[in-house]
Amino acid sequence: MINYVASLIVLVLLVSCDDGASLQKYYVDNQDNKNFISLDIPASVLSLKDNVSPEAEEALASLRKMNVLAFKVNEENMTEYKAEEQKVKAILKNKKFKDLMTIKDKGRNIILKYEGDPESIDEVVVYASDKEQGFALVRVLGDNMEPAKIMKLANSIADVDSDGFKQLENLIKK
Repeated sequence: MINYVASLIVLVLLVSCDDGASLQKYYVDNQDNKNFISLDIPASVLSLKDNVSPEAEEALASLRKMNVLAFKVNEENMTEYKAEEQKVKAILKNKKFKDLMTIKDKGRNIILKYEGDPESIDEVVVYASDKEQGFALVRVLGDNMEPAKIMKLANSIADVDSDGFKQLENLIKK
């Protein structure tokens, strides 16, 4: 009887430690997958033009890095694309991710979610999908990111110096 109870306790502990698929595990599991492009981008790659608001500058200063995982769809991997898309959607349904914004435009869907306290965000997740292009999953990690300042930064995105992004785009095309 004691062995039965001990086994049951161990089983409960093991099950409680696994909260299902996590975003971090998904990144790690797929970073070497041939269908994915994986990038870790330090916040230092980004720079703002001189005429942006102080809030946008503070938001940029609160960023540490971005993890990008992109699935480029083609005729040969359409089945895998659909399966991976469902996995990501299931992960993002986790209650720890709170909705920030959803955009649907010309066949493209962009979902922004965050993790952390509404006054001090730890992580912003951007999921962008397009059935012809594939999907990208971006984790924006930072320290005490404030939603209002992050939104100012998003509004200033046209003012971001895109030289760093152009270099990254060239890497992806190769």
